Amino acid sequence: MSGNDTYYESDSYYSSNTLFGSYEEYSYTPQPPTGWSCDALCVFILLSSIIILILGILGNGLVIWIIGLKTTRTVNSSWYLSLAISDLLLCITVPFNSVYMTTGEWHFGHFMCKFICVAIPLNIYCSVFLLVIVSIDRCLCVIAPVWSQNHRTLRGSSVVIAVAWTLSALISLPTLVFSTTLEQHGRTICVYNDIVAKVSLQTLIVTGFVVGLVVPLVVIVVCYAIIMQKLRANRMSKSSRPFRVMTAVIITFVICWLPFQIFRMLGIHKVPIKTGIQISIVLAYANSFMNPLLYSFMGHDFRNKCIRSICARVENALQEEGQSTKGISISRSADS
Repeated sequence: MSGNDTYYESDSYYSSNTLFGSYEEYSYTPQPPTGWSCDALCVFILLSSIIILILGILGNGLVIWIIGLKTTRTVNSSWYLSLAISDLLLCITVPFNSVYMTTGEWHFGHFMCKFICVAIPLNIYCSVFLLVIVSIDRCLCVIAPVWSQNHRTLRGSSVVIAVAWTLSALISLPTLVFSTTLEQHGRTICVYNDIVAKVSLQTLIVTGFVVGLVVPLVVIVVCYAIIMQKLRANRMSKSSRPFRVMTAVIITFVICWLPFQIFRMLGIHKVPIKTGIQISIVLAYANSFMNPLLYSFMGHDFRNKCIRSICARVENALQEEGQSTKGISISRSADS
């Protein structure tokens, strides 16, 4: 590599992803070999990663198994199935990113560098797009129940899901194209390599913040404001189970991903964020196992949770409104 070549290290040395995080020109002063050590933050990252990996794979695998084999497919369950697949994909990246964050060296080759770098933006975009879709779906079920009953089909939901995944893949494509591995100063790093790297990265970060958080959040808030107004107008004091589950999923997603989005924006302005971005990544990864827990614990009244099987509770949480309630619900006429 010539002295004039410019590479920008993925902040996964800090943040484990070439798209999400702050970026600065890689500058490294070789140090005498001292051996690898693990401080308190390193231990936190490793232990958290183990927990997230185990719970994420088991939980999302269970959701996929239940929806795929144990229940009748509905529009609602199709949304949750796609979310579970997206979260499972993110879980697969956990051990690779954790090792990179704690050692500062990429050990897994060129292909895995590209795979890991594209998996995170693919997950976040796909998840947030699906949450927007579900919010609009719930809103339509409230304000136009007859139309929803006639047009809300499994085929339609499959097309919408395919569009969400395709759009997410297209937006994530730059990280696949520009991410690469590089041998520098005796170690391998996973970097973003581009002639106009700094400009491109800042553009990607800002675009990700707007498209991956701000705009979707505005749409979700508007949809839920309409839903709540409709509930009050019809004197519905309690929402249906699917509405409550989806509300919890959206709130959890925002709590887990908002710090990460904020830290990567701060990185554009060269704010020191190494510790903060690493902790925010762990929180973001935690979202990948939260959803199955929400499905389980919100699937039935609390007094019955201890005596029902996990599978039954998850299945109950993912039902359509007409299957899960006998009384008034948000979308009485919206069953698939």
